[in-house]
Amino acid sequence: MVKIAFNSALAQKALGKEALVSEKDPETGSVYGSESSTGRCLLTLLGLAFILSGLIVGGACVYRYFTPKKLYHGSMQFTELDSADVPMDVEAREPYYLPRIDEDVDIRDNVAIVNVPAPRFGEGDPAYILHDFKRKMTAYLDLTLRTCFVIPLNTSVVLPPQDLMDLFMQLMSGSYKSYLVHEDLVVTERVDDLAPLGYYIYNLCEGKATYKMQRRSEIIGIQKRSVEECFKIHHFENKFVTETKICRA
Repeated sequence: MVKIAFNSALAQKALGKEALVSEKDPETGSVYGSESSTGRCLLTLLGLAFILSGLIVGGACVYRYFTPKKLYHGSMQFTELDSADVPMDVEAREPYYLPRIDEDVDIRDNVAIVNVPAPRFGEGDPAYILHDFKRKMTAYLDLTLRTCFVIPLNTSVVLPPQDLMDLFMQLMSGSYKSYLVHEDLVVTERVDDLAPLGYYIYNLCEGKATYKMQRRSEIIGIQKRSVEECFKIHHFENKFVTETKICRA
């Protein structure tokens, strides 16, 4: 009998402890429940923030790269005269036929990309010419040679973006009679890393042999032109036509 009474007492104590724990559980559960709900709210807000930022960045990229490009078309007729020899009355002394250059240009993000087709008459290679006004660099992609040539931007030949756009707006209403100037460039060295040239030139010249150039007038010393391989590109980014001759040994 003593053993039974002792066991019943222990059982009552155990039941009492379980009752105390069960009385505390609802309060503890409510605390844990509120903390977990707060965490879920924070995670939801963070997720929405990431989604919104992704939509904004994605929308900007779509607008920038997938909107239709605005191409400007223009043409120029020119006389075979250097700028220093151009008379004031060019039209009065022009021959019956004048050579003509046609171009398409895309101007955006401080970059102008000029599409120069092969001339109908006369010599000259088709090319893409990219002027990066922010980095002050110019790249010529000769489509015949499939080769790129880069040189610092010549601001005396290339108009600023807004002036260039205004020029092509005028040219779209009709051809323009002008004169020819000469630009003589010499290949100096090969470019192995295109990344320092910027995003646009990198995309234009990626996968193609690329070379740096220098103006012949800036080279010091004796120059052997007889062993050079030269080609020409006729283009205009100003109120005159430029004949760019590129030579390499």
